[in-house]
Amino acid sequence: MRLVKVGVGSVSTTVGAVRSNRRRLVALAHEMAADGITVASFPEQALGGYPPEDLVQWRAFVESQRRELESFAAETADLGTVFVLGTTASVGSQLFNCAAAVHRGAILGLVPKEKLPTYDIFYEGRTFSRGSPGLHLDWEGVPLGDLVFRFDFGTLAVEVCEDVWSPDGPMRRRCHSGAEIVVNVSSSPYRIGVHDMRKEILATRSGDNEATLVYANLVGGQDALVFDGGGFVFQNGRLLLDAPRFREGFASSVLDLDRTRRLRIENTTWRSDCEAFRGLGSPVHEVSVRAETADRSSLRYPAPVGGSFFLPQDGPPARSPRDLTLDELFEVLALGVRDYYRKTGVFRHFGVGLSGGRDSLLTLLVAWHAARGLGGGGEGVGEAEALANGGEALLRVFYMPSRFSTGLTRTAAETICRELGVGLTVDPIDEAFEREATAARKMLHDGEELNAVTLENIQARIRGARMWNWANATGGLFLQTSDMSEKAVGYTTVGGDLEGALSVIANVPKTVVIALLERLHARFGFEGIRLTLETSPGPELSEEQEAEDELMPFDVLDACLHLYAGEKLSPDEVAEALPSIFPEREREELVKQAHRFARLFSASIFKWVQAPLALHVGPLDLDRERALQLPVVQNNEWGNSGGGAEEG
Repeated sequence: MRLVKVGVGSVSTTVGAVRSNRRRLVALAHEMAADGITVASFPEQALGGYPPEDLVQWRAFVESQRRELESFAAETADLGTVFVLGTTASVGSQLFNCAAAVHRGAILGLVPKEKLPTYDIFYEGRTFSRGSPGLHLDWEGVPLGDLVFRFDFGTLAVEVCEDVWSPDGPMRRRCHSGAEIVVNVSSSPYRIGVHDMRKEILATRSGDNEATLVYANLVGGQDALVFDGGGFVFQNGRLLLDAPRFREGFASSVLDLDRTRRLRIENTTWRSDCEAFRGLGSPVHEVSVRAETADRSSLRYPAPVGGSFFLPQDGPPARSPRDLTLDELFEVLALGVRDYYRKTGVFRHFGVGLSGGRDSLLTLLVAWHAARGLGGGGEGVGEAEALANGGEALLRVFYMPSRFSTGLTRTAAETICRELGVGLTVDPIDEAFEREATAARKMLHDGEELNAVTLENIQARIRGARMWNWANATGGLFLQTSDMSEKAVGYTTVGGDLEGALSVIANVPKTVVIALLERLHARFGFEGIRLTLETSPGPELSEEQEAEDELMPFDVLDACLHLYAGEKLSPDEVAEALPSIFPEREREELVKQAHRFARLFSASIFKWVQAPLALHVGPLDLDRERALQLPVVQNNEWGNSGGGAEEG
């Protein structure tokens, strides 16, 4: 037997905080070494933070990572554990996104990322150079290139994030060159449903290459991105470890590398592929390490989970996939808000303008959960001490009613704040509304009038301005509350409900907002959630205003959003698809709604560029600077035949 203990470490880094990041890594490295770990992995760009974006164009930023990597090596020199961590490295005029192998005070080598994503939220091809087969450069005395590392326990390969998602990545040639363990350092953002997809792909890579694959992911928020952390260990396709997510720390697994060797011998296909590769005469460069690694004499052969080598482990009844997804989404949103607050270091409070409606309620619940994480509160805890910040309220909530606000929404707002243990400031806006409407009329020419939409928007802008004034005066983090569906069609007010420092649910569709509130009601039992869900959805800016009457049914709206913005169907194609999705609805009305959605969507892009940074949590993101890059000025004549295009 060749028993080794491999560990995955999740850390929450901040871009640019190179010294703080290194201290976090060193502390966790010593914990992992004390646990007897042979090979320990940390995330991608763990020293500089991820994503660094154009910050890598500053030479001092890149050079600081070299210093911190050398400091990490020096501070772990007395440890036998092999450490793998991500960093940026510069050679000549090229920058590389690398995985560094460190052992007993020495930087053994750096392996650059080969697959540089420049799609969706990623822009790595803009600044980084790609690694390549056979690359062998000198990083001021340290080899940088296509490497494997031979230790006393076996041969190790390292790689970076995207390299594992492609079937033609570097793993295959490195395994054919002798690597038995492949460590992938990753910073993969959360997306709904991504965990199971990662697991399937990584299992496939491990099985195809008959290798042990160790995957370590970043945890925490960085700007609009939220990383869910955790990691996996697979041995020849078999899952050995699914590490906890949404928290810093590490997890480990003991495995027998002789099993990997045996399975390679038995697998004739793998052997044939290996023979063909070696026939090309281009094996990966090997770095031979003579220094002794961590003592493995106390490791014991791992017992089967659940006591059987042949049957799966019994466990408690699992949550439904829907409930699990909604619970994870709630954690991710709270983590994103909490880390934005914590890592920026410039705010003293969270602030939410509560309307009594669904969107602001969900934003409040996310902020409450985020604040509990900062204050130390636990599951289901709403005590004031968990929401305190040096004796001040960490979470502040404001209700600004007008003549159009109903008693139902006020009752819902007051009820949920009482249940959460947070104060509610009530500040009516009717007087200010009259003053602003009068002032606005003075700006009009003869014959011009304030239309209904303007009168509605005046109310929203008064609320937005008051929230900004509060934020400026107190150092508050003003959380914007609009959802993705309403943002997509411009059902928001520039200077009003589109305002805020951070948008919490702007990439959460309305139907998901409602589903998440229903799930949170089932989890926590808050009466305020029930009361809100019983109200008619609408902004309450005019008499008996209902959003679905002014727009379209939310399920139809979200179907249009998915088909048009997600699947990139034309308006005509959306109109063709909707009747099969909603066979109970009138076809003619669905066709009108499809074309109306496309028209509103294109006409609303100018608002997106003015919206605050929004947390990225799904496969679709309306953040123009990050994901869906569309011209502000455009017309969708290209996408419809003319039928119904101008309707609605």
